[in-house]
Amino acid sequence: MYQDHFSLSASSPAGTAPPAAPAPLRVGLLGLGTVGSGTYAVLERNAALIAARAGRRIEVRMVAVRNLARARTVLGEQPGTPLLTDDPQALVCSPEVDVVVEVMGGTGLARSLVLQAIAHGKHVVTANKALLAEHGAEIFAAAQARGVVVAYEGAVAVSIPIIKALREGLTANRIEWVAGIINGTTNFILSAMRERGLSFATALAEAQALGYAEADPAFDVQGTDAAHKLSLLAANAFGTLPQYPQVQVQGITAVDAADVAFAEQLGYRLKLLGIAKRHGTGLELRVHPTLLPESHLLAQVHGSMNAVMVKSDAAGITLYYGAGAGAEQTGSAVIADLVDLARSASLSPAQRVPALGFASGVQPGLPVVGADDVESAFYVRLDLSRPDATVPRVLQQLAADGVQVQRMAQHPHPSDPELRCLVLLTAPLALRTLRPALQAVEAWPTVLGYASVLRVESLV
Repeated sequence: MYQDHFSLSASSPAGTAPPAAPAPLRVGLLGLGTVGSGTYAVLERNAALIAARAGRRIEVRMVAVRNLARARTVLGEQPGTPLLTDDPQALVCSPEVDVVVEVMGGTGLARSLVLQAIAHGKHVVTANKALLAEHGAEIFAAAQARGVVVAYEGAVAVSIPIIKALREGLTANRIEWVAGIINGTTNFILSAMRERGLSFATALAEAQALGYAEADPAFDVQGTDAAHKLSLLAANAFGTLPQYPQVQVQGITAVDAADVAFAEQLGYRLKLLGIAKRHGTGLELRVHPTLLPESHLLAQVHGSMNAVMVKSDAAGITLYYGAGAGAEQTGSAVIADLVDLARSASLSPAQRVPALGFASGVQPGLPVVGADDVESAFYVRLDLSRPDATVPRVLQQLAADGVQVQRMAQHPHPSDPELRCLVLLTAPLALRTLRPALQAVEAWPTVLGYASVLRVESLV
C-alpha cells in the first residue's frame, strides 16, 4: 500500500507533460594540456553520473588552444565535439559559454582572460594557484562586483577537497592553524632521500625522470608553489585576502642527506611544510623544511602524496589526504567546482558560498609575523674538526646566549667518516635568539662552515 501511494505521488498529474530538462551548463575550456585534457576526459567518461549529481548536464562547448592539430587528436571528431579555436578572447566573450575554465597556467595572459571573462558575466573555475595567490584580490573583487563566481578547488592539493572543507565543512569553527604537505615533488624527493639515502641532486633527477618534477624544478624545490597554495589556505581559514608576498619561504635545495639521516635517528622525519597559524592578533605564514615526530600523521605521508591538517576549536584536529597532482586528479577538483556552479548559478550572489568563505568581514590582510619572531624548537648540526675540544665550548656559548639544549648526539658525517657532526635539539625559542649564538660559534676555526638549522614542530 505504501509503494502504491509513493508511486502515485511521484508521478505527473494525468494529462500534464513532465517538466522540461534544465538547460546544460555550457563550459569554455582555456587550455587542453595535462589538466585540461584530464578534465575533459573525466567529464566525457562520467557525463551521466555528473549530470545526475549536478541536476543538469555539463557540456564543454568551446576549447581554446595554441596547437589546434594536437587538440583535435585529444578531442576526436565525434558529433558534439567542442568548437576549437586558437583565439581565447573569442571564447571568453562567447554567448555560448556560461563558465570559463582556466587551466592554461601562468599569471599574465591568464589574468587578462579571467578578468575579461568576469567582465562579460562569465563564472570562472581555475586550477591556477599562482594566478590567485598573486592577483586574487583583484580577481575576487571583480567577480564580486559583477556577481559571478570564481571557484578554485583544483588550485590547492588537487584531489583533496580542502577549500570546501575550510569554507563549508569547518564553517562553525575558529581555526587555530593549518599545516600541510602541499607540494608532491618535494615530498617525493625528501621521501627518496630518507628511504634510500639519496642525495638531494640524485633524488631530484629521479623525480624529473618520473615526471614529478619539471626540467626547471625551481618553482617546487624553492618552495614557491607551496607558498602560493598556503596563501589560499590561509585566506579561507582566517578571513583575509591572499597574502603571498608575506609568506616566509625556505625551500629544500640546501637540505643535506646527513640531516635527513640524523633526523631519522632522533625519531623525526623531514617534510616541507606550509604552516598558517594564529599569532596573537596576526598570523604566521611560513613554508620550510620541518622535522616532525616520526609518529605524527603528516610524517606518514610518503612519495608524491599531499596531506593537510587543520586544528579548530570545535572539530579539533582533522586530516585530509590525497594525490597532489595529476591530470584526472586535478580534473576531478575542477569538475567539483563545475557541479557546484550547476547547482547554484541561478541563485543570487548572496546565496552562494563566498569565494573566500566569509560573506562579510574579509580583511585585506592580517599582520604577518617575521621569521625571526616565530618560536619553535630547532635542529642544529655543526661539523667539527676537533669535537672533544669544541663541544663543551659550543654548549657553553649557547647557554650563555639563552639557548637551552634538550638533546645532543655526535655522528660521523656520512660522506666523510673523519668528520664529526654535533647534532642538537633546542627547547622552543625565537630565531632571533638562536641566530647570534650560532654566528659566534660558526666563527671558530674548529667549526667547518655554517650550521645546518631546521625548525622542529609538534603540531598538536
